[in-house]
Amino acid sequence: MLLQFGSLILVGILWGATNPLIKRGSKGIVHIKGNNKIKQLLLEWKYLFTNINYIIPLIVNQLGSVFYFFVLQSSDLSLAVPVANSLSFVFTAISGWALGEKLPDRSALWGIALILLGSMLCCSEKQHR
Repeated sequence: MLLQFGSLILVGILWGATNPLIKRGSKGIVHIKGNNKIKQLLLEWKYLFTNINYIIPLIVNQLGSVFYFFVLQSSDLSLAVPVANSLSFVFTAISGWALGEKLPDRSALWGIALILLGSMLCCSEKQHR
């Protein structure tokens, strides 16, 4: 059970910590201008998939999804889905703040605390079954 919870935390980290990096890596896309919609789309794809600051966090994020797929095979869905998804929000807020984004406000901090408490309660309940 502890290994499953650790795996779900890792998935949350892989998803959450990469979100601000993906956002940062894609910032310049608003300056891409094409003559028509097709050219615009192709130029945006070229920008994103040749931008190492975007592509590496995206790959790490997708590796988190692959790992999540394997974790789901051995985990209880009623535990895995809410824990991994909610922890990704926590790690997005923490990593965004660590990268210089504004500190989450009081209500977001309460939300983070409640997510952590809820995840611990879900895991402790499953452990005692």
